[in-house]
Amino acid sequence: MKRRTFITLLGGMAAAWPLEARAQQPAMPVVGFVSPRSPDGSAPIAAAFQKGLNEVGYVADQHVTVEYHWLNGQYDRLAPLMADLVRRRVAVVAIPGSNPAALAAKAATTTIPIVFGVGEDPVKLGLVASLARPGGNATGINFFVAEVATKRLGLLRDLVPKAARVAVLVNPANAPTAEATLRDIPEAARVLGLQIQVLNASTSREIEAAFAALVRDRADALFVAPDGFFVTRRVQFATLAARHAIPATYSAREVVEVGGLMSYGTDILDMNRRIGIYTGQILKGAKPADLPVLQATKFEFVINLQTARALGIEVPNSIQLLADELIE
Repeated sequence: MKRRTFITLLGGMAAAWPLEARAQQPAMPVVGFVSPRSPDGSAPIAAAFQKGLNEVGYVADQHVTVEYHWLNGQYDRLAPLMADLVRRRVAVVAIPGSNPAALAAKAATTTIPIVFGVGEDPVKLGLVASLARPGGNATGINFFVAEVATKRLGLLRDLVPKAARVAVLVNPANAPTAEATLRDIPEAARVLGLQIQVLNASTSREIEAAFAALVRDRADALFVAPDGFFVTRRVQFATLAARHAIPATYSAREVVEVGGLMSYGTDILDMNRRIGIYTGQILKGAKPADLPVLQATKFEFVINLQTARALGIEVPNSIQLLADELIE
């Protein structure tokens, strides 16, 4: 029987039956996806997360509802957002790439499962008891901010060998990542024979001021710490770096795609896919306490050759061969 014929035969029952049937059907589980980034340009990230869900048998809007919350780097929104997610008892809170958000979620609930992506050791952050046996309501993936930052500084030195003084820009509003960067970069800089100048920025205006300061102090290059807010300001960074002819290195490839010189960091799409897989496994009944914390295994080095030429930088073949992608 065709669907239209069936609906017609129901007659006067059609108004009441769907409401009663829906009341008997269990509601789809809700996943709260919290990212420090902006929705602009984040469609691939959402798609990667959904791909991970699909691999475990969950299709968004068919088996699960995913609520995307993009913070735009506004970390002061975290506490009320987490309180709302906990109040509504979402099934899982998924947090890719944000130490502050993971800590806020852990502070908000000890029962709702949390799947995180963090750059610091989650044991030291207090998110899990151990990597092999998390033991609580949180698990996820560690993507090694400190180790990656050291490698990225070295790649910047290789790309700009004449650089002697490097400005390091951190976001004090993202304290865990800022502290980790400032803990590890000075020693890495010393080994490479570089001097560093630390600058802070938590707003667009402060980014402008930071560029003015590094130009005034004649920094030879800029190292931008990993931070969700900085990624949302990628066009501003690329524009200011081009205007002042400053070679700059970033953690996210998105900045290079809009004109930044180079990036080296975790493969963000792969990380989101793996967080999606863990989220799906938890929806199927797995306990975060039993899911070991994963370690990032995919990293990408991206260079914008057009920007390099505009800065008068010749990229040697040896470095081009190291790159995962060269943008013309």
